[in-house]
Amino acid sequence: MYELVQVAEHTYYIECPAKIGVYEDTDGVYIIDSGNDKDAGRKIKKILEQKNWNLKAILNTHSNADHIGGNQFLQKRFHCTIYSTPMENIVTENTILEPSFLYGGYPFAALRHKFLMAQPSQTQNIADACLPKGFEILSLPGHFWDMIGFKTPDDIYFLADCVSSETILNKYHISFIYDVKKYLETLDYISTLQGKLFIPAHTETTENIASLAEINRNKVHEIIQLLLSLCKTPSTAEELLTKVFNHYHLVMDASQYVLVGSTIRSYLSYLIDEQKLTTEIVDNRFLFHTIE
Repeated sequence: MYELVQVAEHTYYIECPAKIGVYEDTDGVYIIDSGNDKDAGRKIKKILEQKNWNLKAILNTHSNADHIGGNQFLQKRFHCTIYSTPMENIVTENTILEPSFLYGGYPFAALRHKFLMAQPSQTQNIADACLPKGFEILSLPGHFWDMIGFKTPDDIYFLADCVSSETILNKYHISFIYDVKKYLETLDYISTLQGKLFIPAHTETTENIASLAEINRNKVHEIIQLLLSLCKTPSTAEELLTKVFNHYHLVMDASQYVLVGSTIRSYLSYLIDEQKLTTEIVDNRFLFHTIE
C-alpha cells in the first residue's frame, strides 16, 4: 500500500484506497488528490522526499473526504497551492458541508469522522492553475458536485470516482451518485475517450474504460428498475431505503444510511424529472409513486 507505480515517462500513481496521481514536471510534481487523512499525507511526503521531488500543487478531482484528506498536512509542509473547481473548493474549505449535505441537517457525532469530513484546506480555482503543457482538465459531473479528472501529457487519464469495479458493484450494488442524469452522461463521455491507460480512483487501471463504464451504466439502470418496481406501492424515501437494503442484503450503519440514502433520493429526483415517478402527500407522509 502507498507504493509508487510508474505508468509512463512522467506519470505515476500511488497505490492506495483512492489512487493518487503524480505527474513529474521539470521543476517539481503535481499530485492528483491526497488520500483520506494526514497519515496519507505523511506517506505521500515520504515518497516525495525519497524521490527528491518538490510538490508544486495538489489537483483535487472533487471534495469527498477520501480525496482531500491529506491536503491540510501537505499544504502546511510544502506550502503548496491546492486547485479544484469552485463548487468543490467550497466544500474543501468548509468540510462540515459534506456530512451535512449527506444527512440533510447538522450531522451527529457518528458522521463527523475522517471518512466523511476531512480537515479543511485553502484552495484556488483550477481555471487559474498554470499546468504543464499538454495537461488537460476533464469535466466529470454526476458522482459529486462538479468533479473533474485529468489527462497528463503522457496520454494517461485519471478519472476519479467515475466508475466502480464490477466486484464492488456486485457486492454493494449502490455507488454514491449526486446527479444521476449527469452521471450517465459522464459514463457516455468517458466511453468515447482514447488513451494509453485509464486510472479510476477505486478500481484497477484499465486500457478499456468503455467496458467498465458499461458495467456501471447497467447497474444504474438496474437500480432505476428496482425503484420503479418498489414504487408501484406508494412509499416514503425512508421506506424505500429499507427495501433497497433488504433487497440487496446490505447491512446498514450510520455512514451507509446517509450515503445510500442520499443516492436513493437522487435516483428519485431523476425519476421524477423523467416523469416516471410522481409524488403525493397522504396523512403527512411524502410518497413516491410509479406512473403506470
